[in-house]
Amino acid sequence: MNGELPMLEARFLAHIDVERGLSAATVQAYENDIDQYVRWLGEQGIAKAASITSNDVEDFVAAQSKSGTSAVSLARRLASIHMFHRFMQSERVVADDVSQSVRPPKSAETLPEVLTVDEVQRLLDAARHDDASEAVSMRDSALLELMYATGCRVSEAVGLDFTDVDMDAQVVRLTGKGAKQRLFGTYAANALRAYVEHARPELENKAKGERERSAIFLNKRGKRLTRQSVWEIIKHAGALAHVSKPLHPHTLRHSFATHMLQGGADVRTVQELLGHASVKTTQMYTHVSQDTLIETYITSHPRAK
Repeated sequence: MNGELPMLEARFLAHIDVERGLSAATVQAYENDIDQYVRWLGEQGIAKAASITSNDVEDFVAAQSKSGTSAVSLARRLASIHMFHRFMQSERVVADDVSQSVRPPKSAETLPEVLTVDEVQRLLDAARHDDASEAVSMRDSALLELMYATGCRVSEAVGLDFTDVDMDAQVVRLTGKGAKQRLFGTYAANALRAYVEHARPELENKAKGERERSAIFLNKRGKRLTRQSVWEIIKHAGALAHVSKPLHPHTLRHSFATHMLQGGADVRTVQELLGHASVKTTQMYTHVSQDTLIETYITSHPRAK
């Protein structure tokens, strides 16, 4: 296919009109967005798809933002650009989608950092790391599995005692803010059981003086694990898993809430699980990435504009 951008734009619009059967209004919305993009690229002396870089896409977004384009309009326009670049890649005009890493500017309200399901999987897999003793790696695996399974706060995790956990029923009582009982799944149950039976006794034996009998999670000296230690455990697992997003103990809590909602749980249920006093606090997790939201809307609604 010819790499000239105007010809590619025409081919792309024909693709979404004829082959995908999108509504006339939706095709028009894409056309308006891609027209602006291609025209701007032409003003920068870029006429071929292969000449576009991720910096060019970022510069376009910055220019649009400076011109007063609203955050919603800019997010929609960038979603159109993402689809245009994916189309060019699928047609083998370009080898890579240079727009993939470009995101719209963050809105004034800062949303919590959330991991994808794949990133959580990699993080949990990395918790069983080879650069520590078997007991420590089993502890880290159980800790992170339980935190993701329950959405608990770090203070609730380190404060867990044996009297708070029913292994058979797979229920844990969290005694932090908004104390609640939470279920935890098979993965967390297996990891926790393995840690308690095979690793915790080894850590408890390292204590000098009186042993810690009540706390579930112990450090390398046989004492109750601290909040700071959990921070280090998560950061270390993230580095091993090559997770580039900033990580902190609440990251798994944020991810738990978001994944529950994306999986079909209602806001009130997640509010109860998280122990939020107000549903407004929970509603911040109902966000979907703006790219996904806008793209789904303009490709699905019969009268989208």
